[in-house]
Amino acid sequence: MHITEIKENWMQLTDRWGVHTAVAQAGIDRIIDHYSAAGRHYHTIAHLSDLLCLQQQYAPLIIDNDSLLYAIFFHDIIYSSTRKDNEARSAGEAVRFLQNINYPAEKQQKIHSYITATAGHLNPLGDPDLDYLLDFDLHILGALPAQYDAYTKQIRKEYWIYPVFMYNMGRKKVLQHFLSQPHIYKTPAFREKYEQKARENMEKELEGL
Repeated sequence: MHITEIKENWMQLTDRWGVHTAVAQAGIDRIIDHYSAAGRHYHTIAHLSDLLCLQQQYAPLIIDNDSLLYAIFFHDIIYSSTRKDNEARSAGEAVRFLQNINYPAEKQQKIHSYITATAGHLNPLGDPDLDYLLDFDLHILGALPAQYDAYTKQIRKEYWIYPVFMYNMGRKKVLQHFLSQPHIYKTPAFREKYEQKARENMEKELEGL
């Protein structure tokens, strides 16, 4: 999805909620600026685009597509490899915008919960829409080997500040965490399409660390 399409997607979303054009434009400009920031190599506009494309693909299976879209747009707006509160801060950014446009309060809370859930990729809410968001966010794990290798290199660049032994230790914990789960993906569709390949990709990466 080209950046023009991302903007169009956003403007259509905000228009459905009667958001003033200037407010909507300022919102997407801020989002794009953050996803385009220096130091990002994986959590970029391309990652945002991938999730928006997946939302379009699975929209018929999602109950509240607009709330899921807002969660996608904001889920990585704040990102720093040296911080542990990126998701909480991103959720805060989302709520501030949503309050400004008078988005329903219960949906604001839901979006906040969706974004913070991407920290541990757990769904304590049992919300089926959140299952899709979490699976969208992890779809890269089940990519073809060349794409997965590119992803691992991009992640390493984002964590360039850490020496190899520290990075490898942390990365091993992440991989072992996912591999220890009964299922990496939460929806039947993603399990069928990506589960086996994701495990193969991560096991191969783990062997090389």
